[in-house]
Amino acid sequence: MKITDAAVFPYPYGDTSLRRLALEAKSLGFDSLIAMDTPTGSFDGMEIFSGIHVQDAPMRDVIARVNRAKDSGTVVSVAARDNGFNRAAISLRGVHILRGIQTADKNAFDHVTAKMAADNNVAIDLDLSLLIAARGVVRQRTIHRYRDILTFERRFEFPVTLSSYARSYLDLRAVREITGFCSFIGMDISGVEKALDAVGRIMASPVSSVRVVS
Repeated sequence: MKITDAAVFPYPYGDTSLRRLALEAKSLGFDSLIAMDTPTGSFDGMEIFSGIHVQDAPMRDVIARVNRAKDSGTVVSVAARDNGFNRAAISLRGVHILRGIQTADKNAFDHVTAKMAADNNVAIDLDLSLLIAARGVVRQRTIHRYRDILTFERRFEFPVTLSSYARSYLDLRAVREITGFCSFIGMDISGVEKALDAVGRIMASPVSSVRVVS
């Protein structure tokens, strides 16, 4: 089992170097990170996956960026939009993660999209920073959307990833804390463990790159 934080943003996107993030994550119980726009590597045994996130781009540009990253060992993610866009993105060979589903329309992810994610081994990401730092209506909406996603996950068994979206080492959380936050959305310990190991499973698929496309 490889315990992975599926999205961190080291300097210059944040205020912490990749090395500092990696060492802090290791002390909190992680084995690997997906670091956006950084080379693949390792620090003191912590594995670093290179990631890209594609958003706010027309589908033709999404396809071009995914094709450039294909088979490169990069983790490719695409930002969720409407249902038609999400289905098209999930269908692209080379896309590994669909992110930001909580900000999309409620109809942007249905049973057909869920089955497509399962068939294509594309993970749906849950942004933990919203459970940790968001307040009021935003937090409640996120909890409800994540519960909806997990209802589909139990039925169709597509991968789910968990991301801190850390831009500082202070944003990282220990696995035990993550388990506590995930209890708010109905995810038990076994579900958390499965999600933290999902990156290893999607990387073991025929498409071995992870890239975030926005």
